[in-house]
Amino acid sequence: MKRQELHLELLLGKRIFTLNGRLLGRLEEVRAELNNRSDCFVTEFLVGSYAVLERLSVWRIGRAILRTVRVRRQGYRVHWEQLDLSDPNRPQLKCEVEELMTMT
Repeated sequence: MKRQELHLELLLGKRIFTLNGRLLGRLEEVRAELNNRSDCFVTEFLVGSYAVLERLSVWRIGRAILRTVRVRRQGYRVHWEQLDLSDPNRPQLKCEVEELMTMT
């Protein structure tokens, strides 16, 4: 298995595109886990406006505010295998949007 190293701080805020080139949202948060050897591995990426709330740790109150002002819910959990980072300047999904988990 090929090991890929990227500077995550450079990915935050990047626009994520779908297979047909449409904008999905911005990459706002990265989730990772440590293994037994203290190596860190990315498990998923959070994309969209709900992901911003998660990043700022205001998930519950922010979600209530967005519902009140009727902002369209938008947030996706993108498993690490579902995102093509071969061009870090233009990350793109490897799957259909319908295959992603939504943030609710």
